[in-house]
Parts: sequence; structure tokens; C-alpha cells
Amino acid sequence: MAESGRAVLPQLTLDNEFFWTSGADGQLRLQECGDCKALIHPPAPVCRYCYSHNQGVRAVSGRATLIGFTVNHRFSLPGLPPQYVVAQVAIDEDPRVRLTTNAVECDPDDLQLGQQMEVVFEQAADVWFPLFRPTGDTELAPLPEDEIAPEDFYRAVRPPVTSRKFEEHSAITGIGASRMGRRLMVPPLSLTIEACEAAIADAGLTLADIDGLSTYPGLDVAGMGEGGVSALEGALGIRPTWINGGMDTFGPGGSVIAAMMAVATGMARHVLCFRTLWEATFSQLMKEGRASPPGGSRTTSWQMPFGATSAAHTLAQNAQRHFHRYGTTRETLGWIALNQRANAALNPTAIYRDPLTMDDYLSARMITTPFGLYDCDVPCDGAVAVIVSAVDAARDLAKSPVLFEAVGTQIVERTDWDQSTLTHEPQVLGQSAHLWSRTSLRPKDVDVAELYDGFSFNCLSWLEALGFCGIGESKDFLDGGANIARDGIIPLNTHGGQLSHGRTHGMGLIHEAVTQLRGEAGERQVANARVAVASSGGLTPSGVLLLRADG
Repeated sequence: MAESGRAVLPQLTLDNEFFWTSGADGQLRLQECGDCKALIHPPAPVCRYCYSHNQGVRAVSGRATLIGFTVNHRFSLPGLPPQYVVAQVAIDEDPRVRLTTNAVECDPDDLQLGQQMEVVFEQAADVWFPLFRPTGDTELAPLPEDEIAPEDFYRAVRPPVTSRKFEEHSAITGIGASRMGRRLMVPPLSLTIEACEAAIADAGLTLADIDGLSTYPGLDVAGMGEGGVSALEGALGIRPTWINGGMDTFGPGGSVIAAMMAVATGMARHVLCFRTLWEATFSQLMKEGRASPPGGSRTTSWQMPFGATSAAHTLAQNAQRHFHRYGTTRETLGWIALNQRANAALNPTAIYRDPLTMDDYLSARMITTPFGLYDCDVPCDGAVAVIVSAVDAARDLAKSPVLFEAVGTQIVERTDWDQSTLTHEPQVLGQSAHLWSRTSLRPKDVDVAELYDGFSFNCLSWLEALGFCGIGESKDFLDGGANIARDGIIPLNTHGGQLSHGRTHGMGLIHEAVTQLRGEAGERQVANARVAVASSGGLTPSGVLLLRADG
């Protein structure tokens, strides 16, 4: 048992203390259902399989199968400098339980999916970290199967409860964006107001017409916004009838979906939806000692104590498993990055517009394997706003409205990042299947796709989930990039996406979808664009919107 210099420790609670301290006697312990004997992780007061409340704790063998790993090159925590291996293991006694951990006492180049692992403990203060090392067994085990095969998610989607569609009652009537750039050193509320004023003007409305406000995530943490509805209302004083804000929604686009529901139920007629980021400035202020990093030395995360500080560490392992199962390669992801850069070259508001070659992509510094620099979106400062209006009012406004055809929101798999699907980005397969259950349109009817690309693999997952190519077929579909070009089968992320235009957390994708359907995209305009799909998020509950031009 080794002593540790790790500075970020898990917060011990009544629910989890047994787990984080069980290594004191060299035993790994997990919650067990006393009735069906399933292992439950993270701990919960009820069994998700039989719904029993008879919960206890069980010592397990400490043996597991390696089901994912990524070599972290970029991110660091105090006491845990890069390089280190973030891994996921499936417990032998119940492979449905996956632990995020570190792979230790090994050469990362020798690790293989399916390798047999065993627990070793590292003590830090009052915590015993369960880490895993190879056992020396040479036989590789098959990876566990998902509860629902990726091809079968549509079977788990509930049918519409009514033939009446709430989507028919509203439309997008205005869009706006603030200036966008790296380290603008501008207060985030100023950027929010810029975008909102632009959207209101675009719709031909006034502030007095706005009776609803909706945002995501509503927090000002780590450069994640201006402070939400309260901050904007305090500045504008518009006295909204209805408001909405928070992270427990359908990704960043959840603010738009909530606004649609408010309009459909008569709670508002013109809802101003907004999203602001100032991560680039926030990062610079922290370097200058003028802002404090979020959190502290204790965390409730099940991933962060092991140095899994970014969504990249989870998605990198999903990407690696996709490579393993389907033969996908780094070049496959590279075609997405190259496509986004080619489109950004035609967009004057994009942050990165210089040409990008496959050699540039492959030779860029690694972030966390298999992701390199150009697999990751661009932290930036900027705000995007969208106005959702009642459809009976929309056609009297300044611009032709963009109509909502369908939304996809259903959660089908687990929302815990490391307990979810092994094959794709979590929270895309179910939402995509749900979307197509609410419309007679099909992927072949879509003219342009604006798909979430916080990382290149997000975008690949959405392409397969939405049916633009088959599950596992993206290697061939993306090869050469022609199918996703502006004149291809499905023009993708026509403004440059988050990989080149900038990280606007999905709202920028909705902005671009509207721009394309209006025919206002200039050099990057897709000819005769009438139907667009825009997704937001993944990992956390996400949402996807199908939009169409009026008439």
C-alpha cells in the first residue's frame, strides 16, 4: 500500500465512505442489493434492477477487465502531473459495474482492452484509492456488452403519448451572436447582452415584447456564463412571465426546448434563449491570479480524484472502444476536423480559419489518447441568443420563421459517464431514436447537419446515431471527407463547428442551422437547404432538434 501525494480527494459522505476507506484492509468493497445480489455503483438507496431498498456492502475479489484507457498528456491536478493513465475496469463479479481508476505498474504501450487487472491501493489522508495493475495473464477477455445494443435503441423509445405535437406551436424568429474570440477580456454579461440585443433586432421585436427568458446552465462557474436568468433580468428589467435555467435539461439546447413548451402552453409568446461562455478570459484571469479555480481539495466526482478532469478523458475511452470494435482510426476523426476547418475558412466569425491538412492533424500534440489538439473544441469568449415565438405571431415578424419539426430527448441509457454505453458518446443513441419517432421525415430528407463537436468523436457518434451512416460504418462514410462536405451527402457543421468556430456549447449550432435554412450563410451556404438537424450535448442528458424552413 503506497502513500500518495494526490491533492484532490473525494468528499466522504454517509453513502460513499465505505468505498473510499475499504482499502485500509486491502479489500475492495461495493454496494450490493440484498435481494437480487446485483452490485450497485455509484451507491444508491435503491437497486436499479429490482427496486429493492435492501442494500448492503460486499467485499469483492478486486479482479476486473480493462475496458478502456487513455494516456493523459495535457491536463493535470496537484500531485498528479501528466503523463498518467485514466482507465475504466469492469468488475469480475458484476461487469455492469465500471470503475474509473488509474492503470499503474505498467507501460501504457503494453495495455490492451480485455486485459485482466487487479486492485492495489494508494493511501492519501483518509482515503484509499483503488488503482488497478495488470495481473500478468495473457488471455484477453471479451468486452462486456451494453444492456441495449447500439442498433436496438429505437426499441426502447416510447411512442408519442398524443398525436398533437407541441413542436407545431412555436418557431425561431430571431438569432444573434456577440463578438467571439480568444481572451476578449470582456465581462460575460456584456457578451450576453450583445447577443440578446442582436437576436431581438433580428426578429424585429423590442425588449418590451420579450416575456420569457431561458438559459443553460445558469451558473457562473469556470467561465460557464454570466450568472443566468437572474443576472440578465437584473440588467434588463423586463419582468418576464416565465423563466427557465439549469443544467438538468436536454443539453445546452434544452433552453430552446423548454421555451417551446412554454410557448405551447401559453406561458409566453416570445422567449429569449441565451448561452454565454468566457472560458478563454477566465483561464487567463486565473493565470494572473485575478480569478479563483472552482472547487477545492475535496470533490463529489467519481472520476476527478483519478485525474479524469475533463469530458475528454471519458470520450477518449469511448473512442478507443469504437476503434476496437469497428476499426475506426485517428484518420477517421481527422476527416471531421478537416471538414470543420474548411468550412470555418469561409466564416469570418470563426476563430481558426487557417488551412488544416491530415499531416497537421496527425502530428499535433496529444491531449489524451487518441485525441490530439485538433480533436478538441476551441475555448473562447462569446454568446449566442435565439428567440422562440408563438407560431401565430412568428409570420408577422421581420424574418421568415424557422419551424420546429421534432425534438429528441428520451434518456435510454445511464447518465453516469462511466456506467453508460461502451460504443458511442453516451446520450446520443436514445435521443436520436426518439427524434425519428416524432416525425415522418428521415435522414435522407435532411439537407444540413449541425452536430455537437466538443470533441471530434461526439460528432462521429451523432452521425451514426442519427442514421446518416450505419452503426460502426463511419470509417468508410467519412473516408476522404466528401460525404460531409458542403456539396456532400450530408453537409456537416457548415460554420466550422466548435472545433474551428469556437466552443458555444450547441447554441452556435442552432444559430448556424437557422442561418442555413434562411439562406443567409453567404459563401458557405448549402444550396436549397430546407431541413436541418442540430444536436447539443452528450454525456450529460442531451437534445436534438429537427428544423425546417417555412413554406
